[in-house]
Parts: sequence; structure tokens; C-alpha cells
Amino acid sequence: MPINAATAYQNNKVSTASPAELTLMLYDGAIKYCNIAIIGVEEKDINKSNTNIIKTEKIIDYLRSTLDFKYSVAEDFDKVYEYINERLITANINKDKAILEEILGYLRDMRDTWKEVMKHAK
Repeated sequence: MPINAATAYQNNKVSTASPAELTLMLYDGAIKYCNIAIIGVEEKDINKSNTNIIKTEKIIDYLRSTLDFKYSVAEDFDKVYEYINERLITANINKDKAILEEILGYLRDMRDTWKEVMKHAK
């Protein structure tokens, strides 16, 4: 029963979120999966690291696909997302914790910046 309640809560949270809140959730998800991938590398659990790097890649791909290029800043974000994805691929091939930590830093910075944007937009 608690699992169903938690799932219902999560589904409701997503379905009622604003676009800005959804973006924040995506950044949080990417950070979560990148952290799990780091743990997988530390534990030498190839499947765990691979699965979570791919989840992070999918989130970055989605964020990239939602960019609106009528705004010039979208080009800058596109370049950052492209760089992050390239680094994720390299990290996955080499199971490189240092690269994942680099990516994690970028993701946290982007999430924190997004939070500030949301505060100022209110």
C-alpha cells in the first residue's frame, strides 16, 4: 500500500508541476543518477554505473530537446549539454569517477542557477 501511495504522490507532483518545476526535477534526477553512477564505479558494479550514466544521458538529451532556439541563450545551453553528454559517454566507456564528479559539479551549478531563476521569476 505505501508504494502505491508514494507512486500516486509522485505522479501527482509531476502532473501538477509548472514547466520551471519540471526542469528543476529533471536536474535533480540527473544529479541523483550521476551520484548512483559514481557509487557504481566505486563498487566496481559495471551494470549499476552503466544504467545510471545512461539515465543521466537521457535526461540531458531531453533537456537539450526542449531548448527554444528563438532565445540566444539556448545555443549556449545546447553546447553545455552536448559537452556533458560527450563526457558521460567517456565516463561510461572508462568507468571514470573523476569525469562523473566533473559532470556532477556542472549539474549542481545548473540546478542551483535554475533555482535562482525561479526565485527571481516569482
